[in-house]
Amino acid sequence: MRATLIAFTLLAACSTEPNHLGNPLLLPVTGVTTGVQNAAYNKRRGQVELIVKSNFDAIRSDIRACGGPVLTKAMDAAQIPVRDRPARITQLQGDMGLYAGNPGALVVALMVYGN
Repeated sequence: MRATLIAFTLLAACSTEPNHLGNPLLLPVTGVTTGVQNAAYNKRRGQVELIVKSNFDAIRSDIRACGGPVLTKAMDAAQIPVRDRPARITQLQGDMGLYAGNPGALVVALMVYGN
């Protein structure tokens, strides 16, 4: 009886209905995958942050000039697709007031635009 109850409980976990946890049997794999993805994201964000904070005035000049070497380097690090960059530069230009004294906000914007 007990084994039957456990088996039915495990089978119920394999529902095809959407839920916020996913399949409980896959949680260990999902946890490892999420950890690896977070580590990769944090490394990429650190690279973008270093570029932006080390070259803040130059990157703002590049944004105003519709591009430049430092902005290209930051966009490369953020993995912003080349085909999307003209539109993203236009967006950055429109939000220049937000980045005037806040390099962190510029880092966030670049990471949001990236893959």
